[in-house]
Amino acid sequence: MELIRGLHNIRDKHKGCVLTIGKFDGVHLGHQAVLRSLIEKARSMQLPATVMVFEPQPEEVFSPQHAPARISRLRDKYEQLRLLGVDRLLCIRFDRAFSEMSACDFVEQLLVSKLGIRFLVVGDDFRFGKARSGDFSMLQQEGLRCGFDVVSTRSFRLQDCRISSTEVRDALAQSQFDRAEAMLGRPFSIIGKVVHGDKKGRTLGFPTANVLLNRCRAPLAGVFAVKVSIDGCTYNGVANIGNRPTVNGQRSQLEVHVFAFTGSLYGRRIAVVPVAKIRDEMKFASLEALQQQIGQDASKARELLLA
Repeated sequence: MELIRGLHNIRDKHKGCVLTIGKFDGVHLGHQAVLRSLIEKARSMQLPATVMVFEPQPEEVFSPQHAPARISRLRDKYEQLRLLGVDRLLCIRFDRAFSEMSACDFVEQLLVSKLGIRFLVVGDDFRFGKARSGDFSMLQQEGLRCGFDVVSTRSFRLQDCRISSTEVRDALAQSQFDRAEAMLGRPFSIIGKVVHGDKKGRTLGFPTANVLLNRCRAPLAGVFAVKVSIDGCTYNGVANIGNRPTVNGQRSQLEVHVFAFTGSLYGRRIAVVPVAKIRDEMKFASLEALQQQIGQDASKARELLLA
């Protein structure tokens, strides 16, 4: 699957496509139904099936404190779309300058002139352009004028499908991992590259692999019994997802202590699947108290994972 990052990387060869626009956060079964229909339509028209997403998401620019937690980051989304058979992922940088583009320019300059769309699938609540002035009705009118069809994602979704990203987030927030898996069609995981930390875990006797969550807020927080995939092998472990208040952590990250693993993980990509929640994240009075609690958490995780 081709990844096109930014408007400046759209070339003449990208003109002509069947397109859908959305967040596709989690790429859950509802999304998958829409995307399979999109791909089928693209194949019938002999055009590339193209997905447009915005990065960061608009809410993360205008109201970051209230933006929904991310189920999947861009790299995870790319992989799921690739597995489904999408031909192109167009990732447009969303910033305040882009938000000033008028609805007319969005259609005429981007959709028609640059992408040459022939068929467009969007939610009937999709809003676009400066001050969110463009809507589904405008797209239909522009489609008639410019020669492309516009349909709602509802017509491309399974009739009985009520899955939403909000429902998946709710399941994860309540540690209902089986329910989340049923909606995603796969276990929820946090995937990322292991970076160097402050080595606090090592001094406490529990070395951890650290994955920064960057600007993305995870849809769950606390201490969990987890499964960790490393180079095709799966290990048990215990993980903390949060800000590490005991050591005055300033950034959101995943810390996982992998049982029965030896060797360095720095620079390697790992996938962490939460299996059961052990407790909420909390601040301890001392590192000694934290060390004692981590020992208890590790014992509980082993018990849960072997049950």
